[in-house]
Amino acid sequence: MKATGIVRRIDELGRVVIPKEIRRTLRIREGDPLELFTDRDELMLKKYSPIASVERFAEGTAKSLSEQSGYLAAICDTDTVLAASGTGKRALVGKTVSDKVTEIMASRRSYLASAKEGADVYPVATESELNCTAQIIVPIVANGDCLGAVMLLSTDEGAMMEAPAVKLARLTADIIANQFE
Repeated sequence: MKATGIVRRIDELGRVVIPKEIRRTLRIREGDPLELFTDRDELMLKKYSPIASVERFAEGTAKSLSEQSGYLAAICDTDTVLAASGTGKRALVGKTVSDKVTEIMASRRSYLASAKEGADVYPVATESELNCTAQIIVPIVANGDCLGAVMLLSTDEGAMMEAPAVKLARLTADIIANQFE
């Protein structure tokens, strides 16, 4: 654990303010759930991710999705790519999702793009060398909250996402969302 040198007092209601710099660094936004842990005399806060709690399920789901669609499949929570399967998966797993993917998830609307058709194909993760030519990003929405996204990606020249792959991505997002409703 790294000390920040920042000291805060607890107010009369038991609240403590997390400094803006730390919230920005850890991508904690207003309304985000935090998990509390204690260890002897230490209190730890961790951004809560419901999808991370079913990470093994996400890994198996990404593998099946990739096998059925023929594309690179990835599943992320609102911050990190948790699981991926297919060619290029190592470039994604454990990486922070890009700001554009975060915007797509916040909109709670699917995003379909192909470079062949002149659409903007966005980077999926920061610090990733993966150059996609086509993508479908489907937010996972449960009880009105966006929990993450299901993505199908292609790096093949001239690739376009076919209708069955789009339906498969949407179905997968719905199945994962139903785990939390």
